[in-house]
Amino acid sequence: MTDDDLPPIGAPARRALAGAGITRLDQLTSLTEAELSALHGVGPRAVGLLRQALTARGLDLNR
Repeated sequence: MTDDDLPPIGAPARRALAGAGITRLDQLTSLTEAELSALHGVGPRAVGLLRQALTARGLDLNR
């Protein structure tokens, strides 16, 4: 996985992110957890995996 790759999340979550124009991990820093969770197809598991990937790179969701 490169710095910009999304972690292995489910296809529905990946489609939801792509539909919102999010294709790189660093783009998630502009979203709050509530906004991310509100995307149809992004559930608690995907949010957790995305948060872990962000944390590993010293990033976080928008507060």
